[in-house]
Amino acid sequence: MNSAVRAVIRFGKYLGCKVYFIKEGYQGMVNGGDHIEEANWSSVSGIINKGGTVIGSARCLEFKERSGRLKAAKNLIDNSITNLVVIGGDGSLTGANLFKSEWSELLQELVQSGQISAETAAANDYLNIVGIVGSIDNDFCGTDMTIGTDSALHRIIDAVDCIIPTASSHQRTFIMEVMGRQCGYLALVAAIVSEADFVFIPEWPPAVNWPDKMCKKLIEGRDSGHRLNIIIVAEGAIDRQGKPITADQVKQVIVDKLKQDTRVTVLGHIQRGGAPSAFDRALGCRMGIEAVLSLMEATPKSEAKVVSLVANTSVSVPLMECVHKTQAVARAMATKNWEVAVQLRGSGFKRNLDTYLMLTQSRPKYIEVHEGKPSLRIGVMHIGAPCGGMNAAVRSFVRNCILLGHQPVAIHSGIEGLAKGNFEDMTWESVNGWAPKGGAILGTKRATPSNNLSEIAFQLKSNNIQGLLIIGGFEAYLTALSFADARKNHDEFKIPMVTIPATISNNVPGTDFSIGSDTALNVITEICDKLRQSAAGTKQRVFIVEIMGGFCGYLTTMASLASGAEVAYIHEEYFGIKEIMHDISVLKGKIGQV
Repeated sequence: MNSAVRAVIRFGKYLGCKVYFIKEGYQGMVNGGDHIEEANWSSVSGIINKGGTVIGSARCLEFKERSGRLKAAKNLIDNSITNLVVIGGDGSLTGANLFKSEWSELLQELVQSGQISAETAAANDYLNIVGIVGSIDNDFCGTDMTIGTDSALHRIIDAVDCIIPTASSHQRTFIMEVMGRQCGYLALVAAIVSEADFVFIPEWPPAVNWPDKMCKKLIEGRDSGHRLNIIIVAEGAIDRQGKPITADQVKQVIVDKLKQDTRVTVLGHIQRGGAPSAFDRALGCRMGIEAVLSLMEATPKSEAKVVSLVANTSVSVPLMECVHKTQAVARAMATKNWEVAVQLRGSGFKRNLDTYLMLTQSRPKYIEVHEGKPSLRIGVMHIGAPCGGMNAAVRSFVRNCILLGHQPVAIHSGIEGLAKGNFEDMTWESVNGWAPKGGAILGTKRATPSNNLSEIAFQLKSNNIQGLLIIGGFEAYLTALSFADARKNHDEFKIPMVTIPATISNNVPGTDFSIGSDTALNVITEICDKLRQSAAGTKQRVFIVEIMGGFCGYLTTMASLASGAEVAYIHEEYFGIKEIMHDISVLKGKIGQV
């Protein structure tokens, strides 16, 4: 939330606007006085790395009453405020829309009571509102992601990573309850990335006989060598009859039926705290700027808008359309229309659910060839530098291959391993526990094919490879192209080939994000936060941070945005000694040097 506040203040000032803090939410608007304070550029210095919100937030029952909204209108007019950016959940944004719709009537009432003049009312005759959704639940329809969700997921995954060693050492089952109210997004995504054995979410309740199905799955996991089990329970989880399912209830089922050593962990408000992730900081900055732009373009007849993230682009969309769609999800769940509830959550939620159901099945009893197609042997390999997420991609590939009736084949050590025949047939169990691990378990090297295409063709034929997945950076792209060019001389390369971009540099075409770039960005941001603390404790100190990325400035640009850096120098933008000297002059002024 603080990055959004910072962006609104600074971009508003950049455009020449007067910008005000309204402290403690609607309560501050109703109280007025010191709760409404003009902000300047330095008012928001050093807040981008802080969790929560520095201007405060409070529930306000008084604002729900017309008399409270009348007081709020008077306080806004006293400060000549007719444009509002409201950062909050669907309840806060619905209240803002009501406030906007009543604005003319409230002004008339203030004129009639003598609290303002008719001239003042005419000068403030309309109120423009733009909302930004700040909610860890990601329960607002119309946006791919809400501010705070990614940070909450980081807290959950950190907790799971801490629990796994204990659970594995003692062969325990851990049940983790996560927040989300009536939305299962946090629980669902956490279950995917932690390889949870079972997940309970409100939009897709488990089968009627869920205790038996869950216990059977846990037994199969232990029989195949698992030393631990992780179960994720959303706080709003329900069964098919709409009755709540609690973490303690799940624990009792496991203890009674399986006699397993079982523990419950309730994360609670830990998920709301801590420093925000790099993604959330950047998202807040982008949404804050879009909110100000939307207000600048608004007219007296403009409806209330909300800033949404759609296909990685910040856009302003009608607020109440999104609110009504969000409310429709609750109605679908109330009528037990689960398929509709999942669809209304959006295509991303549906894909996450399908992914979880696919990846966490019990091992298939037999290989089924779908639609009469022959079973294929499909290779998977890495080319390029290692990065976070490579192993999760392999795990997903292997299990999907098996479910579709094909045989996945691991190729170790990149091009070198491919040329030497370093192949391994993979099974369902081969990739257990791969998702949370960094690096590249299959091994990877930057080398691309040179004069060894004949050896590679021989190995492809000898191992009957009929399809190939290459996971890596720009070297992976070049390798796939070289294999395609080699088809004129070697029939063995006339097979389907696909690349998945995986590079911390995020420097390959055709995708907004590469696997690994977000992990690297979070590491950089965390280090910059630590440097900020050190710099703040020592007078007149400047830290210069060198960041990887080759000739691509993505990591540098995004890290500068997320950490609140003073200056960023990247390959894509020219800079010379004059520009550096100018930046030094600005820095001298900021730290008080003459």
